[in-house]
Amino acid sequence: MRQLFGTDGIRGIAGQPPLDKATIYSTGVALAASLQSLHSPVRVLIGMDTRESGPWISSTIAAGLRAGGAQVEFAGVITTPGIAYLTRLHEFSAGVVISASHNPWQDNGIKIFGTDGYKLPDEVELAIEKEIFSHRDGGRSGDDDTTLLKEQPEYRHEYVRFLQSAVPALDLRGVSLVLDCANGAASAVAGELFAGYGGKVTLTHAAPDGRNINEHCGALHPEIVAAEVVAQSADIGITLDGDADRALFADANGHVINGDAVMLVAARDMKEAGTLTGDTLVATTMSNMGLEAALKRSGLRMLRAPVGDKYVLEEMRRSNAQLGGEQSGHILFAGRSTTGDGLLTALLLLDIVSRSRKSLEELTSDLKVYPQVIVNVRVREKRPLTDIPAVTRTISSAERELADSGRVVVRYSGTEKLARVMIEAESEEAMRRHAEAIASAIRSELGA
Repeated sequence: MRQLFGTDGIRGIAGQPPLDKATIYSTGVALAASLQSLHSPVRVLIGMDTRESGPWISSTIAAGLRAGGAQVEFAGVITTPGIAYLTRLHEFSAGVVISASHNPWQDNGIKIFGTDGYKLPDEVELAIEKEIFSHRDGGRSGDDDTTLLKEQPEYRHEYVRFLQSAVPALDLRGVSLVLDCANGAASAVAGELFAGYGGKVTLTHAAPDGRNINEHCGALHPEIVAAEVVAQSADIGITLDGDADRALFADANGHVINGDAVMLVAARDMKEAGTLTGDTLVATTMSNMGLEAALKRSGLRMLRAPVGDKYVLEEMRRSNAQLGGEQSGHILFAGRSTTGDGLLTALLLLDIVSRSRKSLEELTSDLKVYPQVIVNVRVREKRPLTDIPAVTRTISSAERELADSGRVVVRYSGTEKLARVMIEAESEEAMRRHAEAIASAIRSELGA
């Protein structure tokens, strides 16, 4: 069982285990060691989001990489999908992103991409974990190498050119957009990216100070950009998370458009173009039943994968699906990107809106969303829920009552000490009653 890696790399409070200097340094040494038999020389590209801990964490892992015999280059502040793209383009042995995505500024994380631009499989992360513990127990922490890395801004420009090449004919003249950068990595990219498309593009939350990333802005708070769209009488709002690997939207009336709706619009467009292999897309256990119903009406099929864009991608590769994603806004377009990319998703959705000559509201109007609630319960440990009779009884009771009129999904967060209880049902009363019953059972047994 993995102890350091969650569903999206290593994550925690910066400066505390597992993001203390000794573990970060050992992660660099271990990663370099794991690559030695596969690459010569070992070359690693590092990028980060805007958290104030990013520079010292980047320098510390770089010191470990160099101690392990790797060469290191630094892209500075850049999005997570930007590093994935550049790693593959330049055939780096690996790409490392220092980011905690949507988490608050005190947190940070280490995400690792292989030379192919894909996140590492679980078994590779487990092998690296063993190396990390081995090197960390050796005692060296990297405190003697605090040299800040020299940024190479050309990498950001290359990534912007890639994004622009995805939609070369996009013309936003006459369109008014609001783009919320979450005071994160997109703040360093979005201005350059949208400068050539015309239209009125208003960037908000694009002034990071190291501590305001995701703070009352971005994809965690889509209602913020939705309200701004209405206030400015804009056509579309786009909101990203801290490392810009996901995007949510708002239509002209201030309605939030989540990842399910984006997948529906993209799937229909791809089917019409003949590029949706097998008329199939991959979502997760958290995607709404309403999406499944809308897809069926269009002759499309939906597969479900565990939560986490890496697991969506794994199922896409198994089933040869060209489209997949999560309700939270991670959308994956096979052949275009190896990971969720919020800016790429935004450009492709804008292109669909432009070509269809329909508004975002019109394109999503037939998506009937079943009432859904998610209750987060902070836990002191992640004991298997199947080992706790009081919890399994409560879950079984909900599943029996809801049957074909709803769904129950209970899982642990891969990045925080949380149990997530998701209930979806035609009856809002039943939904809330069962969600609270399950949450209470978990709280009684495992509550922090």
